Amino acid sequence: MKQRIMHCSFDWDTDDVNILLFAKLAMPLMGTARIVVNSIHIKGHLLLMPILEGKAMTYSFVSTPDVRLGVAFGSGGSQSLPATELPGVSSWLIKLATDTLNKRLVEPRRQCLALPAEDLQKKAVGGILYVTVLSASKLSASNLKGCASTKHINSSEDTYTDDHVNSKELQTFLEIELGELTRRTDVRAGSSPKWDTTFNLILHDNAGILRFHLYERTLGNVKYDYLTSCEIKMRYVPDDSTIFWAIGPNSTVIAKHAELCGKEIEMTVPFEGVNLGELTVRLVLKEWQFSDGSHSPTSVSASSRHSLSGGSNFFPRTGRRICVTVVEGKDLVVKEKIGKSDPYVKLQYGKVIQRTKAVPHSPNPTWNQKFEFDEIGGGEYLKVKCYTEETFSDESIGSARVNLEGLVEGSIRDVYIPLEKVNSGELRLQIEAVKVEDNESLKGSHGTLANAWIELVLIEARDLVAADLRGTSDPYVRVHYGNMKKSTKVMYKTLNPKWHQTLEFPDDGSPLTLHVKDHNTLLPTSNIGDCVVEYQMLPPNQMADKWIPLQGVKRGEIHIQITRKVPELEKKPSVDYESSPTTVRHQISNQMKEMMIKLRSQVDEDDLEGVSKSLTELESLHDAQEEFMLQLETEQTLLIDKINELGQEIFNASPTLHRTTTIP
Repeated sequence: MKQRIMHCSFDWDTDDVNILLFAKLAMPLMGTARIVVNSIHIKGHLLLMPILEGKAMTYSFVSTPDVRLGVAFGSGGSQSLPATELPGVSSWLIKLATDTLNKRLVEPRRQCLALPAEDLQKKAVGGILYVTVLSASKLSASNLKGCASTKHINSSEDTYTDDHVNSKELQTFLEIELGELTRRTDVRAGSSPKWDTTFNLILHDNAGILRFHLYERTLGNVKYDYLTSCEIKMRYVPDDSTIFWAIGPNSTVIAKHAELCGKEIEMTVPFEGVNLGELTVRLVLKEWQFSDGSHSPTSVSASSRHSLSGGSNFFPRTGRRICVTVVEGKDLVVKEKIGKSDPYVKLQYGKVIQRTKAVPHSPNPTWNQKFEFDEIGGGEYLKVKCYTEETFSDESIGSARVNLEGLVEGSIRDVYIPLEKVNSGELRLQIEAVKVEDNESLKGSHGTLANAWIELVLIEARDLVAADLRGTSDPYVRVHYGNMKKSTKVMYKTLNPKWHQTLEFPDDGSPLTLHVKDHNTLLPTSNIGDCVVEYQMLPPNQMADKWIPLQGVKRGEIHIQITRKVPELEKKPSVDYESSPTTVRHQISNQMKEMMIKLRSQVDEDDLEGVSKSLTELESLHDAQEEFMLQLETEQTLLIDKINELGQEIFNASPTLHRTTTIP
């Protein structure tokens, strides 16, 4: 059936535009130039083509349109740069705009305008897409090699599964690209290779372009020949459906419509070029995520493990904590030549960065480490970065962003996050939002715990950067708490200092930051990393033990323990104060004797952790003893006051004491 097409002219001329660009210039024009695009003119012929029985329409230019830009120049920094000193900028911008239009909007490449019967007034901000690469067909070695170009790809990431293959037979694999996400299939042989491989991909917008690049593999060669490619575009429709479209045979349009999320769409798309074969894929848009934190319903019951943003209800963003468990990694990229890696994960939420331990020699590591963040409003993403430890500097093996909007309290989201900017690898995270119980009776006017203080123990740091020429540092920590500043002692000539110092601050909710510095006697001190310590959501009198990565430097971590101390809630020794004073004195004395015996035993056994705990308990008993003595003194004072009051009342009530003698 012949597709209906409408032709129309397009002439857009506007000066209601103000696009500001900054350009850094090298010699001889040192400085920053400001380039302002203040008018745009585009003229050409449009093709409009209704598809999906009038539910949508594609549009494109017949040929490259005429583009003109009005450009003005200013200055930036300290250098004045008039327009005459920046030749070629206007023509370069016009070429950039023209090339962009050619790649996206000139036949046979088309954009799609949805025409839904219903508009649910929702803004999609991301989605989860499952792509199953089924097979290719009609691949011709002679035709494909006629347009091949060489490209180098890391061969260590490739797998080959067909045995006893004729070396003259075509051996191909596909690279799938969606934004910054790339994935690869295995190598298959023949003119009709079958993969049947599924990939989990993430969209960060309401539309995307899914590209498939076909490569040929030559045995014994690390270089691969790029053969051809094809692409499928997709877009969210305001009635909660999804449109997929692609270039069909003879530049026609192939379009499919998924009325609900979870519906499978199968498309057979020709590779670009003449008689270069075709590709068959199956697409499932599992879920759209919206700006209000909700997500779209699916036509099938989707497991919670495939959801990135949780339930459909929108919850307030204050007084909650985000708990993220980094469970495991799968098929991580191996960077080292020996084929081993020591992967670890960094999580960044707002300004807070936390990391897992490194798992040695594993592309499929298991961490099972849990981290907590105070929830931030405004749709803050959780940034995930995966690294492998190297001898000189750690190397990135992928990253991702996770949308945390719409998390439901009490419901754990078990998700697999594909890593971007690499060819393979995904991380399994378990994400939960927890409501922090407020201790209203103990809270002051600013939401902090009344009469409380912050106890910060700076234990140690490791793997600090070297600030001295001799390859070491003289590190100390400068602690900033609101307007208060305190410092630790200096540890000389070490990259792994141990301080074991305790600092205390009044709990007023102020930001707490640590600045690790290198001490210099004559020269100014140099910064070797800093970090933010999150403590506001800690339960009273519960110590948090943390390794915090340092920011602003390539490596380094600091080990701290932090506690919000509240006197009213602190655990008291098991002393019965209602008993007689003699009994209480004996109770405290016996407990201190038992603790001393226990302490001697722990010292003999070199149980440092046990010694630390026993000393803490001994200190608590000492505090209890002082409190008991203070209580006795208070009761003694009250008793004396009562005796004096009683004596005064007796004196006033006695008639004989009121008799007076009159002297005549």
